[in-house]
Amino acid sequence: MINIVCTSKPGDGLLCYSYEHCCYLNSIGIESQVIIITHHRFTKEDYLNSIKEKYISCENIIFDDYMPAPNDISFILGRSQLTLPYKDKKDYTHDQLLTMHLLFGGTLISVYAENQHELWQPALEYFKNKKVYNLCDYDVYPVGEGKYFQKMINFSIYKPVQEDVQFDYLFLGTNDVYYKEIDKQIKECPNCFKSHGILTYNEKYINNNYNNIFAPVHNLLGLFKYYVYTKNYYDPAPRLIQECKWLGKKVIYLRDKNIKDGGPVYMERPVPTKQMYSDNLNILVELIKSI
Repeated sequence: MINIVCTSKPGDGLLCYSYEHCCYLNSIGIESQVIIITHHRFTKEDYLNSIKEKYISCENIIFDDYMPAPNDISFILGRSQLTLPYKDKKDYTHDQLLTMHLLFGGTLISVYAENQHELWQPALEYFKNKKVYNLCDYDVYPVGEGKYFQKMINFSIYKPVQEDVQFDYLFLGTNDVYYKEIDKQIKECPNCFKSHGILTYNEKYINNNYNNIFAPVHNLLGLFKYYVYTKNYYDPAPRLIQECKWLGKKVIYLRDKNIKDGGPVYMERPVPTKQMYSDNLNILVELIKSI
């Protein structure tokens, strides 16, 4: 069994990548499931709604409490899936911590990332990991480690997007840092203020004078004309850029162009076809087989 472990919030791209890869592995006969360790501010229903809203299926998902078999392999789509629960372990229940110790303590495949880089080794030691194999997108992380691997979207399992434009500009404000940057940009752009939506959570940092839309949002990709990309710190694999390119929507790149991360990389990459996605996932498949 391949256990794809997700510890992020329900609106986070890593949940999407996790579910998409799970579906693909099952489709080629590799038994897989997503193990979601719920964030303390969200419910199981929040996660299920995010999956049901976006994809044609919602299956092979387990929450919080799981006992892996000795030969199971755990897989995380970013190192933060391990470092964040280590850093915030006080926010998890005893059962959740036990499940993560069992999942992370055995064989682990991890997609390389450098956010919270200093917490990676302490987190591995805390969860008593026996062996970790790395995958890495060297276009984003030139000094990373592991086999070359890209985060690609499995568009084949998306629900059809219905064009139903309700505002011109979409912003992503799913944490306080992103939201603060959006606040600055909207004040400098009168047109954005007139017709915008901010994808966010109902948190204390939001400005109620703005058009906040809370994740998950029904038919999100059909509600806007332009995506305004404003993230002001490291972004390894911006999903909305890929989704907009897939739909032919314009991306307004409103951030420091000196930032070298997944932003400029994914702006240049083509929309992944089924064959491209399959070829890329075969790197993961071959690693699983070798283990």
